Amino acid sequence: MTTEADLREEFDKWEHKEHALFAVLPYGLLAASILFTVLQPIVGLPQVNHAAMLSLTAAAVLWLLTFHTLHPEWHQNGARMGLYFAGFVVLAGGLILLSPLFGFFTFVGYIHAFQYLKGRWRYAGVAATAPIAAVSYMGGVSNIDASSWWAWVGISLITMTLASSFSYFGDMTDQRNHKQKRALAELHEANVKLEAALEENAGLHAQLLVQAREAGVLDERQRMAREIHDTLAQGLAGILAQLQAAEQMPDAPQDWRRHVAAAMNLARETLTEARRTVHAVEPSVLADARLPDAISDVTRRWSEITDIDAVLTTTGDVRPMHADVEVTLLRAAQEALANVAKHSRAGRVGLTLSYMEDLVTLDVRDDGIGFEPNAKRANGSTNGGFGLAGMRQRVQRLAGRLAIESEPGGGTAISASVPAIPAGPPPPARLPEL
Repeated sequence: MTTEADLREEFDKWEHKEHALFAVLPYGLLAASILFTVLQPIVGLPQVNHAAMLSLTAAAVLWLLTFHTLHPEWHQNGARMGLYFAGFVVLAGGLILLSPLFGFFTFVGYIHAFQYLKGRWRYAGVAATAPIAAVSYMGGVSNIDASSWWAWVGISLITMTLASSFSYFGDMTDQRNHKQKRALAELHEANVKLEAALEENAGLHAQLLVQAREAGVLDERQRMAREIHDTLAQGLAGILAQLQAAEQMPDAPQDWRRHVAAAMNLARETLTEARRTVHAVEPSVLADARLPDAISDVTRRWSEITDIDAVLTTTGDVRPMHADVEVTLLRAAQEALANVAKHSRAGRVGLTLSYMEDLVTLDVRDDGIGFEPNAKRANGSTNGGFGLAGMRQRVQRLAGRLAIESEPGGGTAISASVPAIPAGPPPPARLPEL
C-alpha cells in the first residue's frame, strides 16, 4: 500500500530528475548542434564560418550560464527572465542563420518559454521560437525565397500550433502536479497536527487519570473524615458525657447504672457505625427503616440522653430516596443535634423533613444562645468548625445547598436542601473512587 511518505518521495525523485535534465539539456543540444555543424561538409553541406559560430556559441553559453545556471534565484523574476528569453531568441536566430542544424538548440526555446515565462507570455515565447525553428526545417534561410516563403509560413504556423498545444497540456500537467504536491503537503501538515493532537490528548488523558485518582483519594479522605466525625467523634463524646454524669452520681446507683448502660449502648452503636464506615455502607439506622423513621429514632434517643425536648415533623409525599440523599440528610440531622447539645444551651429543638417535587429539605431550629456565623476564630477559621464544614461538603456533593441562620441570643436555624433523587441510579455529581 502506497503511503503519503512514498508519494512524496516519488514526487521528489521525479522533480529532481526533471530539474537535472532541464539543467543540462540546453548545453547538450548546443554541443550536438555544434558537432553536426562541424561535420556537415562530410555530407555535402557547405562549411560555416567557424569564427562566427564560435563567437555566437560562446555568447549563448555565457547567456545560459548567467540566467539559466548560476542564478536560480532569478527564475521567479518575470522581467529578468523575459530579458533572458529575448536574448535567447536573438542568439538562436543568429545560429540558425549560420547553420540550420542549430535547430536542435532552438528546441530549448519551447522548454524555456514554458519554464521561465508566465501566463500568456509563454505562448508569446512559443510564437517567437516557432519561425526560427521553421527556418531549420526548411534547410536554412537560403532555401526560403519568393516561391517557398509560404511553406516557411505554413511550417511556422503548424509548429506554433503544435508547440502551443503541448505547452497548454504541459501547463495543465504542471498545475495538476502542483495541486497534488500541495495536497500532499497539506496532508502531511494535517498528519503532523493530528500526531501532535494525539500526543497532547495522550498527555491530557494521563493528566486526567492522575487528577481523577487524586480527586478520588481526596474524596475518600473527606468521606472518612466526615464519617469519623459523625460517628466515632460524636459517639465518643456521648460516651464521655454519660460516664461523666455517672461519675457525679456515686450515691445514686440507679442513675449511675442508667448512665453507664447508656454509655455502653453508645459504645456498641459507635463500633457498629465504625465498621460500616470502613466498608462504605449506609448507617445501620437506615438499613431497616425509612428516612423519617431513622431521623425520628435519632432525635428520640438524642432527646433522652440530653434531656432537651426535640420533635420531628414530616411534610410532603414521603418516598424512598437514593442512599446518598438519605445518608446526607441523616448525618445533617445528627451533626445539627450534636452542635445543639455542645453549644446552644437550648431547651427545645424542632426538626422538619420536607419532601417536595424536586427537593428534600431538612430544617433544624433551636431556641439556644445562637452565634455569629461569619465571626472569625482565633485560628482564622470561620465559626462552626469541622462539623458544619463536613455537613456542607456532604450537601454540595449532591449539588445541594446548606444555609445557616443565627445571631447571638436568637437561636440557630440550619437548612439542608438536596435534589430529590429517587432510589436507583447513583447521582451523577459523584466522582469515581479510585
